[in-house]
Amino acid sequence: MKATYDVLVIGAGPAGSIAAKTAAEKGLDVLLIEKRQEIGDPVRCAEGVNKEYLKKHVKIDKRWICADLKGSCIHSPDGTRIEMAEEISGGEVGYVLERKVFDRALADLAAKAGAEVRVKTRATGLIIENDFVKGARLMHLGKEYEVRAKIVIGADGVESKVGRWAGIDTALKPVDIETCAQYLIAGADIDQEYCEFYVGNDIAPGGYVWIFPKGEGKANVGVGLLGSKTGKFKPRPVDYLNNFVEKKFPNASIVEMVFGGVPVSGSIEKTSTNGLMLIGDAARQSDPITGGGILNAMDAGKMAGEAAYTAISAGDVSLGKLEEVYEKKWRATIGHDIDMSLIVKNCFINLNDEDLDSLAHSLKDVKFERMSLLDLLQALFKANKKLLWDLRVLFKDAAKEVIKNKNNA
Repeated sequence: MKATYDVLVIGAGPAGSIAAKTAAEKGLDVLLIEKRQEIGDPVRCAEGVNKEYLKKHVKIDKRWICADLKGSCIHSPDGTRIEMAEEISGGEVGYVLERKVFDRALADLAAKAGAEVRVKTRATGLIIENDFVKGARLMHLGKEYEVRAKIVIGADGVESKVGRWAGIDTALKPVDIETCAQYLIAGADIDQEYCEFYVGNDIAPGGYVWIFPKGEGKANVGVGLLGSKTGKFKPRPVDYLNNFVEKKFPNASIVEMVFGGVPVSGSIEKTSTNGLMLIGDAARQSDPITGGGILNAMDAGKMAGEAAYTAISAGDVSLGKLEEVYEKKWRATIGHDIDMSLIVKNCFINLNDEDLDSLAHSLKDVKFERMSLLDLLQALFKANKKLLWDLRVLFKDAAKEVIKNKNNA
C-alpha cells in the first residue's frame, strides 16, 4: 500500500467498485478498500436488478445470474394477485444475482482497470487539513497506515462513518429506514420466473415481504419494515418473517440469514465536501419505496469516478467543483427518481389494508405488459380519488415525460 493516490475509495460494494473502475480507466491512481475479508459477503439485499439497466454497466456473466425473471406479482392483504411484466416491474426485477460472485466480479473489473484493491482494510478516520479531506487513516492486518489522496469517495454503506467524519449529516430517523430480515431458503416449491411481493399491515407494516427465486428450489425470502413501525414492545422484522415462512414454506430449510437496514429517506441535503464525495447507500441513494439500490449505486459510482477525473484534471477538488461535476449531475437523474419515489412512499405508508385491497381490485384486470407510469396512476385514481391529490406532483411529472417522449419521437 502506497502513501499517496489520486483517489481513495472506501467500500467495495457495487458503488465503490464502479467508481474505482471508472476512475482507473481514466488513468487515475486508485486504491479501493473493503473492511471485510470477503467482498460481497454477507449479502445485504434481495439481489434483484433490472436487466437492461445492468447491461449499461457490465457485460452479463451467467456465473452471477441465479434466475432470469419474466416479471413480478404483487399480493394484496386479501390475496388479490396483480401480475406485472418485467419491463414495468421496476429496478429490482429482471435478474436475481448471486451477490457474493457479482460484487467480487465488479471489484475484479476495477483491478483489471488498474485500481489497487485491498480487503480487510478499514478506515479509522479522515485526514482533514485546511477544511479539505486529504485522505484517510487505515488499518490493515493490525498495521496502521496514513494514505493521502486528492479525492476520497465514501461508499461504506448505510452505516457510513465517512460522511459523518467529513461533517455531512447522514442521520436517519426511524421513518427513513427499513429494518430488514432475510432468509435464503432451500427445498421449497417456488415459481422461478416471477418475484413476489406481499403487502399488508398484518404481514409487514409500512413495508412488504419479498420472494426472489434463486434456482433449484431456493429463494431469498425477506421482510422490510419501516423503523417507525417497530420498537421495544412490537414484533421484530424476524418475527414477521418467521410467521410468513412457517405458513408459506413449512417444509423449507433455512440455509442462510441476514439482518440489516436500508435507507428510504429520499435525497439528503449534501453528499459532497472539499475533497470528498459519498455514493450509494452512504449517500442515501436507494429507492424510498423498495429500498433497492444496486443500479443507483452503480450509476452514482460511475458519475463519481468521472467527476474525480474532471476535478483532479482541473486541479480543483473543492466543494464548489464537486457540486458542479457530481452533485448536480446525480440529483438531476438518480435524485429526481428518488424524489418521485419518496412522494409515493409517503402516500402509501399510511394506507390501511382496506385501501390496499381497493387499489388491488382496481388493477387486477389491467394488462400490465407495456403500461406507462401515467397509465398506472390513472388506473389507481379510479379506485382512490384522494391519490390524485396526494400524488399530484408525480402525475404532473409523468405527464411531462409523455410529452417529452412524443416530441423526441
